[in-house]
Amino acid sequence: MKPFIFFENLFPESKRAGFRALLAALGPTIQSQAEAAPTTPAALPDIPASAEPAPKGSASDGEWYWLSSDAKYSKFFAPDSVKVVHKAKTSHGDVATTIDAWTKTSYSPGGAAETIKNYEIEAILPDPNALSYSLAQLRINPQNRTVQYLREDFYDSSDKIIWSKGPGTIKEINSRAFDESFYAAIVDEIFRQGEVDRCKDENRWITLWSGVSSSGATTAVTADTSTMRMRGVNLILWEWQETRNAARDVVEINFMKKAVNLSQGTERIMIPDSSRWTPQTGWTEYVDEMDGAYRMVETDAPEYKGLERLRAFAKGYSTWVNRYSIE
Repeated sequence: MKPFIFFENLFPESKRAGFRALLAALGPTIQSQAEAAPTTPAALPDIPASAEPAPKGSASDGEWYWLSSDAKYSKFFAPDSVKVVHKAKTSHGDVATTIDAWTKTSYSPGGAAETIKNYEIEAILPDPNALSYSLAQLRINPQNRTVQYLREDFYDSSDKIIWSKGPGTIKEINSRAFDESFYAAIVDEIFRQGEVDRCKDENRWITLWSGVSSSGATTAVTADTSTMRMRGVNLILWEWQETRNAARDVVEINFMKKAVNLSQGTERIMIPDSSRWTPQTGWTEYVDEMDGAYRMVETDAPEYKGLERLRAFAKGYSTWVNRYSIE
């Protein structure tokens, strides 16, 4: 089943007639390198968190723009809070490399319970009904597609802070990330390159190759174009490889971040970021027999069709894969 994620156009909540439920489907994503791809995002300048106060918690004044909602969460961001805090000088002008912004997440009782469990704060918030919404200041690096939470404040229905959290770890945004809608909307506020549109595009995922084994099992590989970006001679992306048995049951999924050298026809799997799923194990760390080293894509292998597709995409959508570049 081809993964997808719907992403609603931005509009002020004050003009919203009502939330429209969105389905967030499980899907894939990938990062980068030049001659030798880094396994972690490039280091950013040590920039202190902004002292700017959070926007008002209430969305009634139109300060918050609605992004999406489902049975558990409603997501908003504050466009006026989006600020470029660092730029890189390049031959094609200054390019933003660090962006800060504020977001808001409202919780249903189920979403609150899930959040409390994920943060392991049951002792602090034993009653999920007490958690109404949270505000978070995000720091974004568009070149590496990463987000870091600088600050999170969790509120009750009376707009009182009941728990706060300081800076979190830096994580890359892909189709499985809770924060993808935040990332796309915030980056679009600065660059206007169509991150939001790409995320909701029905052609976001492109088929690279598919095949059928002697046992009747089928394997299909799709690539997430929203994550594609050039780093040196390498295209960084995320792939979703799904295998079904003859009865059409999903028996294995590989969610892989890759660096593909388009000119040389080689590729490597970024092991720390990739993962594997089976009905027996659930999601586990991806194990690569090449241990993350580059491998040649043989011309007679089914993967070669995928390589040709990636070459064609990078050529036809050169502006997209080189967006936000500082090289």
